[in-house]
Amino acid sequence: MHRPVQNEEERYLLHQLHLAATQKEDTIFIPGTQRGLWKLRPGLSFVFFTSHTPCGDASIIPMLEFEEQPSCPVSRDWVRNSSAEANSEIEAPENKRNCEDPDSPVTKKMKLGTLVRMVSNGTTHLDQKESDPVAQDVSNSDLSLGLTAVTGVAPSGVKVVDIYRTGAKCVPGEAGDSRKPGAAYHQVGLLRVKPGRGDRTCSMSCSDKVARWNILGCQGALLMHFLEEPIYLSAVVLGKCPYSKEAMHRALFGRCQNVSALPKGFGVQELNIQQSVLLFEESRCAVQARWADSGGRLTPCGAAISWSAVPEQPLDVTANGFPQGTTKKEIGIGSPQARSRISKLELFRSFQQLLNSITEDKWPESLRVRKLDSYLEYKEAATAYQEAWSVLRDQAFRSWIRNPPDYHQFK
Repeated sequence: MHRPVQNEEERYLLHQLHLAATQKEDTIFIPGTQRGLWKLRPGLSFVFFTSHTPCGDASIIPMLEFEEQPSCPVSRDWVRNSSAEANSEIEAPENKRNCEDPDSPVTKKMKLGTLVRMVSNGTTHLDQKESDPVAQDVSNSDLSLGLTAVTGVAPSGVKVVDIYRTGAKCVPGEAGDSRKPGAAYHQVGLLRVKPGRGDRTCSMSCSDKVARWNILGCQGALLMHFLEEPIYLSAVVLGKCPYSKEAMHRALFGRCQNVSALPKGFGVQELNIQQSVLLFEESRCAVQARWADSGGRLTPCGAAISWSAVPEQPLDVTANGFPQGTTKKEIGIGSPQARSRISKLELFRSFQQLLNSITEDKWPESLRVRKLDSYLEYKEAATAYQEAWSVLRDQAFRSWIRNPPDYHQFK
């Protein structure tokens, strides 16, 4: 599954900027109109693929009364024996309370033998058994989902009996979920942090991160020093999974569509959102379906694989946050071998190498105004980006969790 990780994109873009600045070979960038600045070649665009609906607001999807269970069925024994910690991490049994109730709408739908098939235009097609005389089409994209609880009846008259749940918790300062039974469980349009076990994380949900990219760009603050304009995604493609085009629209750019007074070059982008009919074989739902009858307990893997189109060590494999094979001694002394290639410190090193490959007289204006030292100073010196980020926070994302400045004081 591909999760929104900005550092992967930054690593690739840093390499491409280095090629452009040193004029070693063709690159995706061409010179901009100002000294030291670059822009994308005409005709190039970036498409983001994810095998599953982004966690957070985009995952809060209305479930119509004829639909099958929103998550893969889970046995009662599994639900009883799973610890609260595992249940908070594995979001498949989000409707486990309904699975255990034989009279619940979810359990009844499991018995109908119907199959819901989602397609890219947001329409839900119900594949009926041969004995069913009539097939139905209901457009999920017509459901009205504002900054409130999901409504109980779709415009077509089909009842919304429940919603797909997200394990992402509301950030402090947001209104919070009502946690009422059925479709009123969640409040939509709110900022959330990633789901996970243990202490609450400071990492914002995938839906929120992509929404921020949609105004600030996916290049981050550092690279804006070298870019004439932000780099935006042109489309988001989802694999076969629970999906609502309306929910995606709301989560990724609907919440920010009224943001105004942004600096030159920044703006609210209207993403092209599509869904594939192909199921990723190792997706959460597919794996749980294969293990549904085993009675075993599934736990998430602590490993992560990152690949970037760069010549040196393109593959970055980590386990519990450290490169695979890292020793306790290397971790203890803070060895470079104990850092992921997409960590902020390693990316800052690549940024410094980019600067060192260019003579100062060819640096962009933002880097020649004053001497900069720490990672934080370089980020804050990207004034247009920081101004856009400030406007976005003030007008749409007031409760966004920010790391303490001390986290960014490294050199």
